[in-house]
Amino acid sequence: MDYKKIYELSKKYEKDMTKFLRDMIRIPSESCEEELVIQRIKEEMIKVGFDEVRIDKMGNIIGRIGNGKHLIAMDAHIDTVGIGEINNWKFDPYEGYEDETTIGGRGASDQEGGMASMVYAGKIIKELGLAKDYTLLITGTVQEEDCDGLCWQYLIEEEKIRPEFVVITEPTSLNIYRGHRGRMEIKVSTSGVSCHGSAPERGDNAIFKMAPILIELEKLNERLLDNDFLGKGTLTVSEIFYSSPSRCAVADGCSVSIDRRLTDGETFESAINEIKNLESVKKANAKVEMYEYARPAYTGLVYPTKSYFPTWVLSEDHIVCTSAVKAYEKLFNKAPKVDKWTFSTNAVSIMGRHNIPCIGFGPGKEEQAHAPNEITYKEHLVVACAMYAAIPNTYTESLKE
Repeated sequence: MDYKKIYELSKKYEKDMTKFLRDMIRIPSESCEEELVIQRIKEEMIKVGFDEVRIDKMGNIIGRIGNGKHLIAMDAHIDTVGIGEINNWKFDPYEGYEDETTIGGRGASDQEGGMASMVYAGKIIKELGLAKDYTLLITGTVQEEDCDGLCWQYLIEEEKIRPEFVVITEPTSLNIYRGHRGRMEIKVSTSGVSCHGSAPERGDNAIFKMAPILIELEKLNERLLDNDFLGKGTLTVSEIFYSSPSRCAVADGCSVSIDRRLTDGETFESAINEIKNLESVKKANAKVEMYEYARPAYTGLVYPTKSYFPTWVLSEDHIVCTSAVKAYEKLFNKAPKVDKWTFSTNAVSIMGRHNIPCIGFGPGKEEQAHAPNEITYKEHLVVACAMYAAIPNTYTESLKE
């Protein structure tokens, strides 16, 4: 395989990738509203010569190149978060902008830049005839920002797609990532009895019952399990709700949402039990449960799941990791940094639930995700494109060694 030629072609297609990315940015595509950007991706996949392009019942787009015996996939979620407070933006988040080195707009780093690089990697693979021993699936997946990995639960469990490995193209600052913490969404609820606020002793205030639980949750966060590679498990209270007949009454219900990040060695059972065993939770007879996600896709499909997103770590000496490192070294004549994400990706389902190896490499920087004035870098698109074109062959060649 001619690594030099791959990199040269990636540079050649920089303007095409930039134009394609800017087109995607211009199409608002928050979770469950991705239809128009999916259609734009389909147009580009057909234009560059994919062998097959289809959209599944959830609305994910799947582009195929080749028909070899080794099934490999690369994934980009193409939904975005909203823009937040518009006054925090220095430019239109959907019109975006570009200069000599950067591209700005919602989704530039998280995560449509990965899609632009993947599609043009597909073009290079076709142009150089590289897909001899493998079939490559390039997926543009939906609802990730709402429910990490739901799209791949569907692809694996319903579409019966089970690749040998998956490249996750979320932003990595052009480092190779081999894991991240998992997460789960937990709800804790207390119940009380309402009465007139002028005589609170007649009732049972659910908000007061929640107060000591909040204090214990804060202390619990400090003693959660730590891990040398992934770091410490964490929890934070992210939302609070109440029910009451009026502002002149004792509250008869209170609940909080907990964002729980799980490090290696923690499970959803252990995380739930840690909270259930708090003295304040027992005293209040509070209910501790996991949230469920059941929001319809833009196609109307509802595919419910528990809001649990498992931790995953790929061994540094796994052939998928070593192949990615080798591809990087061959392309750029230097060693890559091998690290981890802080946030969560679709790999929570692919490897976390289904034990299919994942590796991460993506254009853009993690800290740009969900931030105002989001940008990515044209050079990153080029480097990522070259990696995506090279990794499948580097892997299949490594299998023969």
